[in-house]
Amino acid sequence: MMSQKRGFERRDVLRAGGLVLGGSLVSGSTTAAEGSSTAADTTLTVLSYNDIQTAAAEDKTFPRLVTLIEQRRAAADGPVVVVGGGDQVGPHALGPLSQWRCPVDVLNLVGSDADVIGNHEFDYGLDAITDAESGGGVTNDSQFPWLATNLVDADTGEAFAGTESFEVVARGGVRVGLIGLIDEGATYGKTNIDFEAEGLRVEDYTETGPAEAARLRAEEDVDVVVALAHTGVPDAEALAEADTDDAIDVVVAGDDEIVYPPAETSGTVVTEGEARANYLGELHLHVDTDAGAVTGFEGDLLPVTEEIPKDPDASAIIDDYRGEAKLDTVIAETETPLDARFATNYHRESTYGNLVTDAMRERTGADVAITNAGGIRSNAVYGPGQITGGDVFNTLPFANTLVTVELTGEELVETLASQVITLESDTGQAFGEEISQQVSGVRFEWVPHEGVDEQVRDVRVGGEPVDPEATYDVAVNSFIADGGSGYPLADKPRIAETDVLLATAVVEYLDARGTVAPTVEGRMQRVDRDLTDASVTVDGNGKVVAQFDTPDDVESVATDTVAVWSPDGERVAAEHAVFDAEEETLVVRVDDAPLAETVADAADGEDLPLDLYAEYESSEFDHVYFERSRLNADVTATVRERGRAAGAPTGR
Repeated sequence: MMSQKRGFERRDVLRAGGLVLGGSLVSGSTTAAEGSSTAADTTLTVLSYNDIQTAAAEDKTFPRLVTLIEQRRAAADGPVVVVGGGDQVGPHALGPLSQWRCPVDVLNLVGSDADVIGNHEFDYGLDAITDAESGGGVTNDSQFPWLATNLVDADTGEAFAGTESFEVVARGGVRVGLIGLIDEGATYGKTNIDFEAEGLRVEDYTETGPAEAARLRAEEDVDVVVALAHTGVPDAEALAEADTDDAIDVVVAGDDEIVYPPAETSGTVVTEGEARANYLGELHLHVDTDAGAVTGFEGDLLPVTEEIPKDPDASAIIDDYRGEAKLDTVIAETETPLDARFATNYHRESTYGNLVTDAMRERTGADVAITNAGGIRSNAVYGPGQITGGDVFNTLPFANTLVTVELTGEELVETLASQVITLESDTGQAFGEEISQQVSGVRFEWVPHEGVDEQVRDVRVGGEPVDPEATYDVAVNSFIADGGSGYPLADKPRIAETDVLLATAVVEYLDARGTVAPTVEGRMQRVDRDLTDASVTVDGNGKVVAQFDTPDDVESVATDTVAVWSPDGERVAAEHAVFDAEEETLVVRVDDAPLAETVADAADGEDLPLDLYAEYESSEFDHVYFERSRLNADVTATVRERGRAAGAPTGR
């Protein structure tokens, strides 16, 4: 039940860090002016973290976060509560081996007052949330409660087994009510669990949250309500706006992993501390305990830096688990950077994606390999330099195994197209157009716009055009084989199922080579607009010149991006390119010699397909992620033997 579909992990930073001073709030039925105080004022400090994920298996930021929590708890002038925003126990490098145990053991040192069940708490399946029979499970092993206020038993309306609907903490004369909320996107959207079939109901967090907060004020006599919302900041703000009675004072968000220092929305403070134990949220609430109201706040996100010492007990826990898994063994060296960043792997071909899918294809002998972008984690770049087993498990932290399915050519195209996110979609407007996967053994163009005939086109397998009627062996991970991330594969024939972890396959692939140097090869080419086609002659003796009519939206062409690609991924940069805005033409000149090298195996007189790509400024497309739009032209190259008179190349 691996939760690998992207929530908002790669969202750009919304706000710069910095101390937020002198905020005023409306809490309960009491409104207080900025900076006001009463004799009953108490300063309550809320310390928060979220989305620890891959940091859970590294002796880096996580032990420092434990230390920072203790430091800030000791420095507080009044009572302190410590809370989490979910996604703490996965994914991480130890997940396939020790599952939730390492992060839970470390979190038990923190003395958290509560956390919220996030989508990655389901990484080990629904039963692993609480496993009473074996005495284990995420919640049974935790010495603090996990909240699921709006994910309830469909029959009873109560929080599902192993979780609580709320928690009340009485400390220093202040009663704090804690609730835990999750949205549809972090349940059905990011797991393969059928919650309805499991007898669970996901209630609308914007309704259940305010209602439960109001109940806590009325029935539990709380002074402050803190909602732990694994929803992301935009939905956390929607929760604040839906709370018309101002029953919720604070929303500690998780899921979209952005830097969002405490800020007021509709009388509620919303905050989120990115992810991977990089920040600790610190919020000081001025509480009038006579009125049961928050009268003001200050807050900040505190960075977890190398100057903060590691908690020795936390480090020992992590190192013991890593030692058992042999994660610190060097297995290979890479001569090129391995890019495991979210932004890269969702938007374009990556060096690490190529390495992973090449390993999948070699291990299975499949024609094609595909893996989902959300299955590649850590949001980091590795190398050039040594690569350890822990690096691989950190980037591939799910217990995914290799599965080979049989697809027709038509089904393969449909599968590839299922991951295209258009620029015009809501997701595209937030994050830019996306291809959302990495591949091996297949090359194609993708058109990220609504209303086009084909969003995936010019598909080639093994260098040959895909045959819609033929069948192909396609290696995938078990998550997407089951239909995860929207892949249409759940009902497809399975040729082979293995118990080989994807991470293990990559480790063994690296270990067998010792040194690797993956590059970007043009496996997935983005195209926004088409140029006219062209025909040229290639003999290696001169220059190839072609002229193209350009679409109306072309304002300028980035001439240094103009290049010709062969079907097997060889790239030849244009020697010269000139765009004429008045004539709406693009003239491209390519040195014939390197172009001839890319088609060296072709016979005399043979026609070969080439593709020309160029980036341009568009008067129509306003990109979010990419810097420029992209043009494509199909170029038919007629091959002539070197030394023969070839005649003049032809354009258009």
